Amino acid sequence: MLGPVILAASRSDKMRRFISAAPGTKQVVDRFIAGETVDQVVPIVEDAADKGLEVTLDVVGEDITTPAQAEAARDAYLELIERLKVLDLGPRAEMSVKLSMFGQALENGHELALANVRPVVEAAAAIGTTVTLDAEDHTTLDSMFAIHEELRKDFPQTGCVIQSYLFRTEDDARRLAEVGSRVRIVKGAYKEPASVAYQDKAEIDKAYVRITRILMEGEGYPMIGSHDPRLIAIAQELGRQAGRKLDEYEFQMLYGIRSDEHVRLAAEGHRMRVYTAYGTDWYGYFMRRLAEKPANLLFFGRSILTKG
Repeated sequence: MLGPVILAASRSDKMRRFISAAPGTKQVVDRFIAGETVDQVVPIVEDAADKGLEVTLDVVGEDITTPAQAEAARDAYLELIERLKVLDLGPRAEMSVKLSMFGQALENGHELALANVRPVVEAAAAIGTTVTLDAEDHTTLDSMFAIHEELRKDFPQTGCVIQSYLFRTEDDARRLAEVGSRVRIVKGAYKEPASVAYQDKAEIDKAYVRITRILMEGEGYPMIGSHDPRLIAIAQELGRQAGRKLDEYEFQMLYGIRSDEHVRLAAEGHRMRVYTAYGTDWYGYFMRRLAEKPANLLFFGRSILTKG
């Protein structure tokens, strides 16, 4: 399977340099990354709003090695929030953050990440929106959930992400499916060992359905992160069985993937949110998009061959 190989390459500096220099890389990166600056991403938020879509914005970058870099990540989100405020786009755009970007892996990283993310969550609330904490590899999750719980004391709308390929996630979903919670379910995009995660796609999909049922039957707000037509249809049916109205859960898909489906679901009355990443440190995010779907890798390969 190519997926694990690609995920391993996402941590390789040598592969980073090779792929960054490849002639066809920019064409493919532009498919998944909305731009490098706030100025480039704001028109995309406006266009999405015009189409009846919402967005969640991710300033890409995970390989933080100093507290100063973590503070710079915090400031990048604060700049984004200020622009959304000026343009009155807060209600259409939430933020997604990776705590690794806020210093979680550094010395005293848990406290550092909490201190850096809190002002972002506070600023988001002030303009009528919120923040979702993205899930990363399994070793970071206890810290992420603890920070999520702490933030929800003052900002109960703060969301978090759970991953169906992890054995622990059904228990996490039951705990999180409470009144006022916002939980995004995804399959998972990190290389995880067989001791903690399903390795077979069919098993991951089955777990996804079980977890979606838990969220739909719970009292929180489920956010269904998937491009899989079958899983989307199952989620719709589970929502109906649970008696949920169309505005009592939402679908989320990545910028640049199945854009027609974004518009179709919104036209049917569903809340549809587009996960929109931007920034200069795109490599780790880009590699996970390649690993998730063979068609993305083929597209990249063709681009290199045609540009080489």
